[in-house]
Amino acid sequence: MTWTANDIPDLSGRTIVVTGGNSGIGYEAALQLAGKGADVVLACRDIRKASKAAEAIAETYADAAVECMELDLACLASIETFAKTFHSKRDRLDVLCNNAGVMALPKRQTADGFEMQIGTNHLGHFALTGRLLERLRATPQSRVVTVSSTMHKPGKIEFDDLHGNRSYWKWTAYMQSKLANLLFAYELQRRLAASGAETISVACHPGYASTNLQTAGPRMDGSSLMEGLWGWINRGFAQSSEMGALPTLRAATGTDIQGGDYIGPADLGEMRGHPIKVRSSARSRDEEAAKKLWAISEDLTNVRYAL
Repeated sequence: MTWTANDIPDLSGRTIVVTGGNSGIGYEAALQLAGKGADVVLACRDIRKASKAAEAIAETYADAAVECMELDLACLASIETFAKTFHSKRDRLDVLCNNAGVMALPKRQTADGFEMQIGTNHLGHFALTGRLLERLRATPQSRVVTVSSTMHKPGKIEFDDLHGNRSYWKWTAYMQSKLANLLFAYELQRRLAASGAETISVACHPGYASTNLQTAGPRMDGSSLMEGLWGWINRGFAQSSEMGALPTLRAATGTDIQGGDYIGPADLGEMRGHPIKVRSSARSRDEEAAKKLWAISEDLTNVRYAL
């Protein structure tokens, strides 16, 4: 059967955090979740943009419960502050949507000296999930949803040069970060299951959806030509951000979802369509690589999971 946002169950009483919920897929997911009664937290780097997104959600759903909280995934101190504030305000967390990300950026570093793409897309969410784990485990049937990409398939974890200090190309760095998302999601599920936790870890990807991800890199490069080209490609070939959000929404709320599932679009090589359970690359399911990445991530972020 074709899964749509109409299949989202009633979410009244549930608390859901969406990183990067101010735009694109994150915004569309937050909109639908709030519309179904969830208490949604928009965890965003730019609190002004988050506030505008919250206002837009309230215009669509007058009774929506939406809170904006500042979170910079490229800064471990910001992640720690966010987690402490969240713990002080709320006693439950039903779903953590690890959605925010950057793509194909020129070489940049996070506040802690990590390459920006692995630092934001993987290490930031690794640290955030670990710091929110207490609330997740205290909430019955909670979920962690990590957004990856079909670009994980050619990806490889460069354990000897994780931050691209010896060699850097923006696309290989992006592929590495999206592979890391899946290695993390699957390893988290194994550890949750082994500990007897009710919390499950699920992964998803949006296919090729039109968002500002594609144009951000060229804009940072100062290439108006490439920025315009990506805009043209998006308009001609990408599915909408509303459709791109459906895999996240199914992973977060679907009644048939199990730990370790991977959700993506059904059609055109998983580029577009309604969300179904799909299969990721063999490299993403390498348990030894996942354990190695986990240990490195703990050391780099100084966040250790109480499992």
